Amino acid sequence: MRATPIRVAFVLPSFSGGGAERVLLSFAGALDRTRFSPEIVVLHGGGPWRSLVPSDVPLIDLGKQRIRNALPSLALALRKRRPDVVISTIGALNLALLALRPVLPRRTRIVVREANTPHHHARGRIGARFYRWAYRRLYRRAARVIVPASYLGRELIEDFGVPPGPIAVVPNPVDEAGLRAAAVPVDRAPGPGAVFVSVGRLTRQKGFDRVIDMMAAGRQNARLSILGDGPDRGFLEGRVRALGLEGRVTFAGFVRDAAQRIAGADALLLPSRWEGLPNVALEALALGVPVIATPEAGGIREIAALAPPGAITLAPAGPDFVAAMASVTVCSNGTLRPSLLPSTFKLETAVARFAELIAAA
Repeated sequence: MRATPIRVAFVLPSFSGGGAERVLLSFAGALDRTRFSPEIVVLHGGGPWRSLVPSDVPLIDLGKQRIRNALPSLALALRKRRPDVVISTIGALNLALLALRPVLPRRTRIVVREANTPHHHARGRIGARFYRWAYRRLYRRAARVIVPASYLGRELIEDFGVPPGPIAVVPNPVDEAGLRAAAVPVDRAPGPGAVFVSVGRLTRQKGFDRVIDMMAAGRQNARLSILGDGPDRGFLEGRVRALGLEGRVTFAGFVRDAAQRIAGADALLLPSRWEGLPNVALEALALGVPVIATPEAGGIREIAALAPPGAITLAPAGPDFVAAMASVTVCSNGTLRPSLLPSTFKLETAVARFAELIAAA
């Protein structure tokens, strides 16, 4: 056993409200301090997740908005601090960190976590070719490549030429006890009919345009609250007005603690066009809320295979999804329901797997 804890530097682009950043912060906070000494290196320290940085974890803010401008400062910080392991998430930052491998201390091992399907990292033929070349060339430098779902590992191997040896599945962690405590009292929108919630950044990826159209095609007394913000908000609000859905579809903006809202819903709607492993689906299950999701929502099939029967309904966007919405059970008593979360995704299980891989990297 090591005489001193393993020093682990978690590199983040920012503290924006993304799921990938939140996962790394969860791991940093939950690591056993007798075995690991975590620290956070962030390119730019703005964003709502800054409050999630544990008080005992050192924070180094490089003050750089863009990855390319941050590379010299990032290399200098890592050479100065000489961590045993560096871990990052999000494709572009992973590639940048691996490109720095030759100038980092030889003892430092790099672990990258692929949070989303790499097929959507770049638009256009030239960008797609670059990413395929970069993944094939640079991911070979990683001591470990962590994926939250097995399908992402298959994509990296089959479509991007990443060697299978370093690839390992580590489920996203969910602090079930903390989440359920934060959900009380449950916040349910008043009124008759089904109450739905959707959560995520307002971009094309998340498919909120599709769920708005499906709300128009569904029961007239159903209501949907969309939690999140992003560049498509104006377009989506215009779509709601065009369909006459004001009052039935509302936008709450970014909600730091969404547990109460999710717990008060009859179902979480996940209409995504693509995903990695959707954290919000796991959180909904932990709160006892069933999920209706499109089949293309990343690792949702792998979650469904482990979840209790009826916890997750997979339905293509369109009439099948609308029918699934119409079949939900309306729960108007406003109480917290029993958890539906598979044990694989519980915090202690996921952190144990993560720690095992980091220690052996």
